[in-house]
Amino acid sequence: MGVTMIKACLNGSRRAGDHPALPLTPLELAEAAREAREAGAAAVHMHPRDEAGSESLSAVHVGAAVRAVRRVCPGLPVGVSTGLWISGGDVEARREAVRGWAALPAEDRPDFASVNLSEPGFSDLWHDLRRLGVGVEAGVWSVDDADALASTGLECVRVLVEIIGGSADTAVSRAHAVLGRLDELSVPGPRLLHGEEGPAWILVDEAGQLGLATRIGLEDVLHSPVGDPVDGNADLVRLALARRV
Repeated sequence: MGVTMIKACLNGSRRAGDHPALPLTPLELAEAAREAREAGAAAVHMHPRDEAGSESLSAVHVGAAVRAVRRVCPGLPVGVSTGLWISGGDVEARREAVRGWAALPAEDRPDFASVNLSEPGFSDLWHDLRRLGVGVEAGVWSVDDADALASTGLECVRVLVEIIGGSADTAVSRAHAVLGRLDELSVPGPRLLHGEEGPAWILVDEAGQLGLATRIGLEDVLHSPVGDPVDGNADLVRLALARRV
């Protein structure tokens, strides 16, 4: 069937030095987004950084990253993370930082932000994002997360079925358990299936088999399907699109 859409995840929580092409600054993120788009990515996801290279939810850093990407990639949907680890596990600090995006012009706010259902405070954060005009991608890592999403009755831009950790041998069965539970509970929203590290390419292929969206990029994996090093995000996007399963 083939994947319906590929989103490029440009950097994630990786540190400088993890890969020569890892984008951290707004200009680097913009160039990586441009290259990924030219390679076939239909959207990008990124983790903006502060001046020291640490992940940040500050309006200053989020706005600068989004603005830089939009300048060189007009019309490309841009998303960011709201992972609780970015605020050091402080739920209220995260919420305060995200609510600070209200000071940004609408064009400097992301189109969407991922919200992990396994993290405390997700419901309040969800409502804050919607008030800001930012769409929500629901990060569902498990069957329990699927249950939590269904219980809210909230609708999202996309349901991210994210198979994080665990053995590559069980990645597909775990993905099907989550996807099946979402369908059983009639959770609305298109599904995007992806994994990290070992299961990453396995789940790109599975997304293609199921006709789902997927994502790939230096956040998720640093090597090709056969273990070779890659040049960067655009290289990963091209490799994913070439996997016609």
